[in-house]
Amino acid sequence: MNYILFDGSARNRLLPFTFTRPVADIRVGILTIREKWELLLKTTTSTITEDYLAQKWPMVELQENVMINASFLPNPEFLEQVKTLKPNQAIFYKEDIVAFHAYEDQEVDLNAYEALELAGAVIQIDNKWDIFLKNGAAIEADFEFLTQGRNSQPISDSNFVKNPERIFLEEGAEVENCSLNALSGPIYIGKNAKVLEGSLIKGALAVCEEALVKMGAKIYGPTTLGPGCRGGGEMNNVVFFANSNKSHDGYLGNSVLGEWCNLGADTNTSNLKNNYAEVRTWDYETEGFAKTGLQFCGLLMGDHSKCGINTMFNTGTVVGVSANIFGSGFPRNFIPSFSWGGSAGFTTYKTQKAFEVVEIVMRRRNLDFTAEDQKILEHVFEETGKWRRA
Repeated sequence: MNYILFDGSARNRLLPFTFTRPVADIRVGILTIREKWELLLKTTTSTITEDYLAQKWPMVELQENVMINASFLPNPEFLEQVKTLKPNQAIFYKEDIVAFHAYEDQEVDLNAYEALELAGAVIQIDNKWDIFLKNGAAIEADFEFLTQGRNSQPISDSNFVKNPERIFLEEGAEVENCSLNALSGPIYIGKNAKVLEGSLIKGALAVCEEALVKMGAKIYGPTTLGPGCRGGGEMNNVVFFANSNKSHDGYLGNSVLGEWCNLGADTNTSNLKNNYAEVRTWDYETEGFAKTGLQFCGLLMGDHSKCGINTMFNTGTVVGVSANIFGSGFPRNFIPSFSWGGSAGFTTYKTQKAFEVVEIVMRRRNLDFTAEDQKILEHVFEETGKWRRA
């Protein structure tokens, strides 16, 4: 069977992270959503996404296809239901189409399909804050799948360890002279990842392949440092997708950073309003600030955005793609893509200058800034111009 992951209605609610990737390539837990599905289905997937992303993530359609809403994470019951879908059957959850079986070039009329209810409890990433809010459950599920029937690399005696059976070190992982408390959630240290001396860790935590926890870090779970990320200072319930850095002291809580982000030394983020009121964040669909239902919500930052030393972010700040933030005081709590400035105001961050930085940063990790990547960012620049002019 050919499996295709489609963005679904959650795509716009997951901006700014879905400006630069399909929903399937959001990381929550240890793995991206696509990685979860591919490992469990034991096959590759392709994608239905925005036209400007389709060159990098093309759809591959065969004679028979099962389409899966990428905002839903797999679990055993849901997986079995998807694998046994018959032609002209569809799975629904509330108002959402979750999966359906279709033939190539078939004109799909879901009203004519046999409607099935989604089996079992399932995790849906329906809003951008769900990425950190549901990260604990996602880490638990990924940990169980990835470690089942396998043995961890030995944990050094130099560490202070609680609940060692819930700690797993992949090949090449290094952890010395740290406190590892897995009583409240598992701790997963990926291949060739390092946790440096003096780090205090309370699970659930995922430190993915080649990631680095700096000396003396204080990390409260559930937190994920994606592949190639750097984490230091104090963090609580945050998700870094990949190759993003918070290397120095400063607080970050209830937050999500995309790829290639960098927080300057002593950057601090508020995740709780002074009056303890519900947090409101920028909504790209309504083009205004909307309620989240949350009391705790920090920074939501899109790919390639960066901030200078001593930056202060207000509760529930949304930063778009490739923004550069610096200076004293609090910048506003919605910073559009390709913005340059701070509390004193913003100007447009020209693509030529932005792309020079992108190329340098990616080259440091031995990766190329491809023509496809540039076209995607050029599209984002054009699409988000209306908010920079506001």
